[in-house]
Amino acid sequence: MPVQQPDGEHADVPGLEPAEAARLLRVHGPNALPQPRQPSLAAVFLRQFLSPLIYVLLAAALVSVALGDVRDAAFIGVVLLVNGVIGTVQEYSAGRATAALRRLEQPRATVVRSGERYEIDARELVPGDVVMIEAGGRVPADLRLLESQDLQCDESLLTGEALPVAKAVSEAPAPAYAGTLVTRGRATGLVTATGRETEIGRIAGLLAGPSDSPPPLMIRLEAFSRAVAVSVGIAVVVLMLVGLARNMGFHELFLMAVGLAVSAIPEGLPIAISVALAIGMRRMAKVNVIVRNMPAIEALGSCTLIATDKTGTLTMNELTVTEVRLPDGLAVLFEAGPDVEACRVYSPDAAPGDARARSARLLHAAAMPNEGALLHGANGWAGVGDTVDVALLFAARKAGIVHEEAKAENPLVARIPYEPDLKYAASFHANGKSIRVFVKGAPETLIAMCDRMEIAGRPAPIDRAALLAQKEELAARGLRVLAFAEGEIGIEKSRRYGRRHLLNLDFLGLAGMQDPLRPEVPRAISACRQAGIEIVMVTGDDPRTASAIARQAGIDFTEAQVVTGEQVTEAEAAGEAALDALTRSARIYARVKPVQKLAIVRSLQRNGHFVAVTGDGVNDAPALKHAHVGVAMGRKGTDVAKESADIIVTDDNFASIVAGIRAGRVAYANIRKVVFMLVSTGAAEVLLFLLALPFGLPMPLLPVQLLWLNLVTNGIQDVFLAGERPEGDELSYPPRNPREPIFDRPMLRRILISTLVMGGGAFALFWWLLERGHSEFEARNLLLLLFVLFENLQTLNSRSEHHSAFRQGFFGNPLLIIGIVGAQAVHVLAMHIPLLRETLSLAPVTWREWAMLLAAGTVLLAAMELDKWRARRAAAAGSGN
Repeated sequence: MPVQQPDGEHADVPGLEPAEAARLLRVHGPNALPQPRQPSLAAVFLRQFLSPLIYVLLAAALVSVALGDVRDAAFIGVVLLVNGVIGTVQEYSAGRATAALRRLEQPRATVVRSGERYEIDARELVPGDVVMIEAGGRVPADLRLLESQDLQCDESLLTGEALPVAKAVSEAPAPAYAGTLVTRGRATGLVTATGRETEIGRIAGLLAGPSDSPPPLMIRLEAFSRAVAVSVGIAVVVLMLVGLARNMGFHELFLMAVGLAVSAIPEGLPIAISVALAIGMRRMAKVNVIVRNMPAIEALGSCTLIATDKTGTLTMNELTVTEVRLPDGLAVLFEAGPDVEACRVYSPDAAPGDARARSARLLHAAAMPNEGALLHGANGWAGVGDTVDVALLFAARKAGIVHEEAKAENPLVARIPYEPDLKYAASFHANGKSIRVFVKGAPETLIAMCDRMEIAGRPAPIDRAALLAQKEELAARGLRVLAFAEGEIGIEKSRRYGRRHLLNLDFLGLAGMQDPLRPEVPRAISACRQAGIEIVMVTGDDPRTASAIARQAGIDFTEAQVVTGEQVTEAEAAGEAALDALTRSARIYARVKPVQKLAIVRSLQRNGHFVAVTGDGVNDAPALKHAHVGVAMGRKGTDVAKESADIIVTDDNFASIVAGIRAGRVAYANIRKVVFMLVSTGAAEVLLFLLALPFGLPMPLLPVQLLWLNLVTNGIQDVFLAGERPEGDELSYPPRNPREPIFDRPMLRRILISTLVMGGGAFALFWWLLERGHSEFEARNLLLLLFVLFENLQTLNSRSEHHSAFRQGFFGNPLLIIGIVGAQAVHVLAMHIPLLRETLSLAPVTWREWAMLLAAGTVLLAAMELDKWRARRAAAAGSGN
């Protein structure tokens, strides 16, 4: 039940009757956006098995069960179970971390019903309710204003514009939108829409349905799985044809086909991928980045273009005075930063003390007709009130002017509040036997009020043309410009001071304000450029401001590459081809609507880009949802943006995105390393089988021995390889072509060399042992040990695609070294443990035999080092040309 306010005030507008409000609540539903249903732990677990590679492994397990080989099926079952547990733990933990970012408080609203004022849960509002709003609160629903007093709202979460928007009651009143922040004044409004019918609700409706863009990793893994399936099918067909031509028995041929399939299928890959992504997730969490969807780690590393919002992402979403321009042309600059007292006030053309002293008169005037306030708390200074007033108070504080002290010295006598039609605000203050007048407002308006200005500390006739030129110069840099003036009049008995007193004033100068660039942004964008990642800005702000911020951030563009929402609309009307042609060259998108952001992202995707979208507002949510990877700001981002994104930057630091890109590239590089190791060893086993058959040799390795190789000895190593540390040059390479498969030409070449060395060498050993009179049991025993040694050495080869295995530092990844030694130790122990020895058909070997096989295996290490050396020489020669 609503609780009546203690003051018991009656409202002029009676509002709805409680019974009617209850009826409308049943009709329209709660005033809230639908929350996405969080999946259960069981659903998250089952989702880990929705992968083509998992399907292939399940098929292999079923074949093993059909042949009565429960041990093989059990091996595969353990792999699938461990993979599911790892993925479940990571995704469930990420979901809980995301939930912790949501605001805990429930929104409240002041409503008038039956002529009484109540405070109720904002979710109980209905269309037709009369609601009262004031500075510091959020608009609880879409409103049509009935009464308004100096109302201004921050609509940046909808439009992307940092400046507050004035609202007034007129023939065509400006609506107040749900979720926007009231920065100034107060108003009474009629609720016109609630919940999903509000402007925010309509934007949220664009988020329904799945994302248009699957992560790059999933695209590549699906292609990889299809390639594995086709390769296994072709190899089995060849094997069957050759076997039938040699009149082999069906049972023997079928067992060999199963062994071939087991060899070709990289059973350990799902676990290794989960581990690589899980490690990447934890590395990103250390730099304040929460990953809500594990494949998004690699997706961020694969992006070729970042479409970034301006307000709150590149900028601090805090209006700040950056420069004061005095009438004589002296520019006084203000340093931005959280510690107000530590920020410098300086001028390139004056001594430090002079800059502060010469700007003091203007800043004092800025603090007087000012309704804002600065509060100091545990987290430092915070402003209350209109964003412009707060920005001016912060600037004055940086120069040593305390608002409260200035007002105490000159008590307020009268005030003219700011009105859009007036374009200025003024205040009148007692000053002994006179009244001091302070005015702030539009430069053109104040210049007309003044007849004097200060030049080098002395009064001089006003030069209106020069002052207007200063204003234009500041505005051309994307600054919002305010002017300030001061005067002195006599005390009137009536004490009625107004517009008639705003004449013959002293013009004090101009202040340029903007939403400042985050200090870390230029370096982060430079790192993106070095990494070959394009940056485009998509904002609802005007082109001049957007261009100024883009230049400060270091985004490369020409004036022809700045396009507006109108141009996007025209291109959309002309068809996809026209829009794609526009986005192919554009770098700055200004005055863009939320729906257009989504159209721009889709067009960039059609142009071949893997797109990452950053943002924090409701207006960014549709694009965040449908990009390849969405990155939301966690501290000041809206809940809608966070729920739409794949990745949340908890400190709102754009530079964290660069750290995420690096982590994503490391994760994908580690996945490629694991793929290379598993596929090359598997291909060598396939080659061994295909060579043995036409030469009339028996099955080289039994299916259970192949599973031992692929799941145990290889599995121990590939998990640790998936956690390989960064090589240090991840951001020096351009992003991979979005259409490039996992098996690119360099990897195919390396797999071919490895396969020939391992498969050919293993076949030669097997044939030689049989020719020397060794039994099949003895030959398989030594052959299996050789393959374990090959796996050990191939793990070292896989630590870097480009650099020597020795460059990484032998103990740079100590867990990997432990894994290599552990894999060898486990195999040697299996030779001496009766149960494993009998299951795997093993026998102990002598130290002499082990050393000879190790020497033979080093041929693989030498071959791969030679290939990397030749590749580096070719790359160096190509860059030199």
